[in-house]
Amino acid sequence: MMLLAFDVGNTNTVFGLYEGDKLIDYWRIATLRSRTEDELIVLITQLFQMKKYFLEEVEDVIISSVVPQTMYSLEHMAKKYCNVEAMIVGSGLKSGINIKYDNPKEVGADRIVNALGGIKKYGNGLIIVDFGTATTFDAIGNNGDYLGGAILPGIKISQDALFKNAAKLTHVELIKPNKVIAKNTVESIQAGIIYGYAGSVEYIVKKMKKELGYDVKVIATGGLASLIETESESIDIVDKFLTLDGLKYIYKLNR
Repeated sequence: MMLLAFDVGNTNTVFGLYEGDKLIDYWRIATLRSRTEDELIVLITQLFQMKKYFLEEVEDVIISSVVPQTMYSLEHMAKKYCNVEAMIVGSGLKSGINIKYDNPKEVGADRIVNALGGIKKYGNGLIIVDFGTATTFDAIGNNGDYLGGAILPGIKISQDALFKNAAKLTHVELIKPNKVIAKNTVESIQAGIIYGYAGSVEYIVKKMKKELGYDVKVIATGGLASLIETESESIDIVDKFLTLDGLKYIYKLNR
């Protein structure tokens, strides 16, 4: 069975191709709200052809999206070119997780997908940190309940806000400088963003662990997870495929 899984974020869309339980390939593209189903299929077909895959082999599609404007094109692409009704992650699907949120419908689809992926791969008792457009912190209890969490502006949002509001500062590459006490403006900005953000992650995780009252594993995912992980003492595992694997597990639960 070939499954095509889409994780649509505000900045990037990651999609992976599964053969049975195995992720055989994945791609990352920009999330464009105006992209049509025909444009989408041209791009996917070209990416498939580079790796000798064929769209006709796809037997099912699952989509998790935090960008509602993308859903029409994705759903119609699946129907028109894969001849399947895409499975959409939302309130109608089973996750097997008890959501302890004031209003469970407010929890983003990506956070539930991450929670299920984390539980299936690492067991209960987790804090999951997803470094996306926003950085989300999600607590999974020792009994497997989704307990809630925190949302922090993402690294690139913070970077963009700095340059938008400080006229003399320019964009810099997001790399870690050797020292916090930097000797030039570029490295000063890099030090503030990287080390400052790592400090925020450490503090939030520390506070969450204290509120939980027991030891948990801390799993990091998302595009910039490996950058922050080098400066974090609290992150135990970086798993860049956590969300895609979570989609696979939700698909298996509901098919």
